[in-house]
Amino acid sequence: MNEAAKQLLGRIEAIDTAASGNQRRAEAYQHMVDELKDAEGRASSPDGLVSVVAGPNGSVSAITFSDKVRETAPDALSAIVMHTLAEARASAARLQAEVVRRGLGDTELLDRVLDSDEQLFGDQRPRDPGPAPKPARRPRGEDDKLFEDFSVYNRFDGEKNR
Repeated sequence: MNEAAKQLLGRIEAIDTAASGNQRRAEAYQHMVDELKDAEGRASSPDGLVSVVAGPNGSVSAITFSDKVRETAPDALSAIVMHTLAEARASAARLQAEVVRRGLGDTELLDRVLDSDEQLFGDQRPRDPGPAPKPARRPRGEDDKLFEDFSVYNRFDGEKNR
């Protein structure tokens, strides 16, 4: 085989190697995209009162409450829900970052993209919301007091049935 044929064969092998490398990278990229689409963050309040599932873009796909929700003051319930939402969103963001780091390696690229998103779109990186708020029992209202002395055995005029 002459020298020109060897060089041509070497170039063809290099092109084949590059093409197979590109194919592997494309498959890895597609796998990473699929994982990112399926990334869900989950969080529950410490007392199990509220559970939240957040999707990859921070959207909420589920919120569930335990039966204890009826005993919780509305303002406390609101604080617990908001905190648990923040935890679920942060969990989803951490999962996505891990998928990207696995796919691309631990590079500065991810940090630059996140910094750019923050500057261009005002996107804030999810932050740990800190400790969960303490649940507060719902105060007894006037409606609860109306039925304090109610008994199915009392007559309407207040006298007991015999």
